[in-house]
Amino acid sequence: MSEKNREGKRVARDRLAAEREKQRSAEKRRRTLIVGAAVVCVLGLAAVIGVVAANSGDDSSGSTSAAAPKGAAGKDGLAIPVGKDSAKSTLTVWEDFRCPACKSFEDGFRSTIHELTDAGQLKAEYHTVTLIDSNMGGSGSLRAGNAAACAQDAGKFTEYHDVLYENQPKETEDTFSDNGKLIDLAGKVDGLVTDSFKSCVNDGKHDGWIAKSYKAFQDAGHKGTPTVLLDGKNLMDDQTMTPAKLKQTVQDANK
Repeated sequence: MSEKNREGKRVARDRLAAEREKQRSAEKRRRTLIVGAAVVCVLGLAAVIGVVAANSGDDSSGSTSAAAPKGAAGKDGLAIPVGKDSAKSTLTVWEDFRCPACKSFEDGFRSTIHELTDAGQLKAEYHTVTLIDSNMGGSGSLRAGNAAACAQDAGKFTEYHDVLYENQPKETEDTFSDNGKLIDLAGKVDGLVTDSFKSCVNDGKHDGWIAKSYKAFQDAGHKGTPTVLLDGKNLMDDQTMTPAKLKQTVQDANK
């Protein structure tokens, strides 16, 4: 065998060995990536499980009271009614006092809803939920909801309900978690701030009732706030809905 042939075979063997080593390294890297990815998935799942477990065991209210406010109505007594029972139309509102979209709805439809309820043509049923607390942390949804229920006990729900939306903080600011702030705002409603009201707010008298309302919201499959139903039909699905159209629809039902 010539020197040239031997050199050619040696080069071929070296090249083959190098290729095999390259393949082994690639396979090792591939196995490492697969294992690493699996670890990340497991850790991610563990983190999710941990968050869910922590949230399910959390009672930010510090209260187990499930006392319903005076006059609570609707399914399972989880709604605060406004208007006459004889009204032929019912507006069901699932709301969160920290929710900017709820404020937008209130700002746009408040006067029309008041007009229709005052005229005895519409009954509104308000359900308070704690969606923003759940999504962003904090307790402002719960604390404000409890304070509104305390205002219902005093017969001043509607007035205080409007004050809360008119003074709603930014969604990212948990201002309503401060009971003192909620009591200060109650000063805008004549006769609301009493020892009984302050005790109700500070003791979280209706916290458990609001927790039940939020569970009912979830069980019903509602996804966001506000969820507004007129005689069972979701108003938010009607892109043409306006205060004028709501008024006409309710008036037509009352003819």
